[in-house]
Amino acid sequence: MKIDNLIVSFIGLGLVVFIHWFFFGKKEKVTQMGDKIEIKVSGGYNPSVIKIKKGQTTTLSLIRTDENTCLEEFVLWDFKIKKYLPLNQKVDIQITPDKKGEFVFSCGMNMFHGKVIVV
Repeated sequence: MKIDNLIVSFIGLGLVVFIHWFFFGKKEKVTQMGDKIEIKVSGGYNPSVIKIKKGQTTTLSLIRTDENTCLEEFVLWDFKIKKYLPLNQKVDIQITPDKKGEFVFSCGMNMFHGKVIVV
């Protein structure tokens, strides 16, 4: 086998490994906290995955620092929550989940997402 064939084969193998890692290897970072969880709203939600306990009242404390008008609303349909998020002001939302599962939250235009995992 010629050296140029080996180089192309190694580059191809490297690209396959990179593509697999990029699309399938990323794990969601789950935030587990107690009574209050602070969420920074800037280019999305940070943290975007939150784990809480069933029956426990939790306060989601959101602060929007991004001027993007899409992020002006916070929507958590399963809990019938739709809140306006003024720029650079903290908005507290209390939830008390009564069932286990995964509940998606999003911006008003459904472009940015996150989820609450109730255990």
